[in-house]
Amino acid sequence: MTSDSALPEAISAFTPATEEVKVIQVRFKSEADRLLLILPTEAEMPPSADNWSEIWQQMKQRLNAGDRFWQPHTQVELLAADRLLDGRQLQQIADALGEVLLQMQRVRTSRRQTAVAAATAGYCVEQQAILTTLTTASVAATLPLNDPLYLQMTIRSGVEIRHSGTVVVLGDINPGGIIVANGDILVWGRLRGVAHAGASGNAKCLIMALQMEPTQLRIARYVARAPANSLEEYYPEVAYVTPDGIRLTKAAEFSKSSQFLSQS
Repeated sequence: MTSDSALPEAISAFTPATEEVKVIQVRFKSEADRLLLILPTEAEMPPSADNWSEIWQQMKQRLNAGDRFWQPHTQVELLAADRLLDGRQLQQIADALGEVLLQMQRVRTSRRQTAVAAATAGYCVEQQAILTTLTTASVAATLPLNDPLYLQMTIRSGVEIRHSGTVVVLGDINPGGIIVANGDILVWGRLRGVAHAGASGNAKCLIMALQMEPTQLRIARYVARAPANSLEEYYPEVAYVTPDGIRLTKAAEFSKSSQFLSQS
């Protein structure tokens, strides 16, 4: 016969262990005049789950629930974190939002592939480093840059691309288009919008374009605007910082060593 003191141990020996079930959470959060759609990170997903199917089903349920706290035609910013999304999935999200009169405008991600897919689809993009705990300009300027972001497209008016590394655009930046990079900005085409290189505070960054017609150039804290009179002839140029501010020079005549010497 089993004694009373041994009974709990005997019962526990035959009780199956309960596995912890991870709950996937797609969240909506109101922020100022926009709505944040927050997807779970890769680490938050069960390893055996059909990730996209689970996320998609929960997002649809939240959008069609009766407790909507947003106004029609509110702009949505998608916080994708480290989740890898392709153009088809981004379109599915945009279509689902459109069914309830919401408009996806911006995608924030730490994945370069997702950033390229979102930019190609015409959304404003902010590609962030995975770890962003240090935020002061002096510290941020010394952090290693992300891998370059390559975009083979035209940056249209209203599209803003933010990247914590160098941005290379094989195409034009139209007026109203914005590129903000912690590294350099290289435009294999016409730069007619806004370009901000060295956004984290690095004044040694460069802006290069085959044809410079910018609305505004910024390198770190320095700002320059295009001349009032249009040039009759265009050629590849480089913008860089000197003690007198931002200077433009022909790419063929540019020497990076002279830039560094002028700042020392």
